[in-house]
Amino acid sequence: MTLNGQQVVVMGGSSGIGEATAALFAAEGAEVVITGRDQERLDRAVERIDGKVTAHTVDATDPGQVTSFFAETPEIDHLVLAVSSSSGAGPFAALDFADLQAGFEGKFWPYLRILQAALPKMRADGSVVFVTAASARAALVGSSGLAAINGALEAMVPPLAVELGPLRVNAVSPGVVDTPWWDNVPTEIREELFRSATETLPVGRVGQPEDIARAILLLSTNRYITGTVLEAAGGVHLATGR
Repeated sequence: MTLNGQQVVVMGGSSGIGEATAALFAAEGAEVVITGRDQERLDRAVERIDGKVTAHTVDATDPGQVTSFFAETPEIDHLVLAVSSSSGAGPFAALDFADLQAGFEGKFWPYLRILQAALPKMRADGSVVFVTAASARAALVGSSGLAAINGALEAMVPPLAVELGPLRVNAVSPGVVDTPWWDNVPTEIREELFRSATETLPVGRVGQPEDIARAILLLSTNRYITGTVLEAAGGVHLATGR
């Protein structure tokens, strides 16, 4: 499936998975719009990406900005929601519910608002891909809040696919991926987690943004896949005996 001339919007495209996705779509011939809150970061991302990419400053947590952006956007073939938030993590016994609420405000509600605002501009048989996280199903200490946020989004994928069809709605659920998301985690904890993942994952390494971008491209371009949550986590749930 050629993407020449197709319009792609990547919400949260100034770094990490979002930027890698924008770069891959652009390399495939699409005309890509990336959004984020920081114009300087967006401009640097555009410079790094070789292709037809433009940037717009949009705070995904601001309903007014989201509505205005899509009101001025032409028809969209593919929409990728890669907005992220690190709020809501931590051991449950000491979990700050205000922080968990901030996690929902930073990711769950923006995804829903974005999709609703984008619907009038979506091609009838186009695609939407949520970027969630494997924490939705992993039983990791300190991840119950993240599981709630990402699990809620993943639970919506099948009914949205039915209700909005023939528009296709899918999600990619990444595992441990080396992105700027980890910049908020203390260095020693991040290094230990990456080391552990390298030693225990069947693939023998942590993920890279490009790995997830290729999964997003697959779901966006395969016109017979919808209502699916595709895990891209290096085999984290496989029983290896390690």
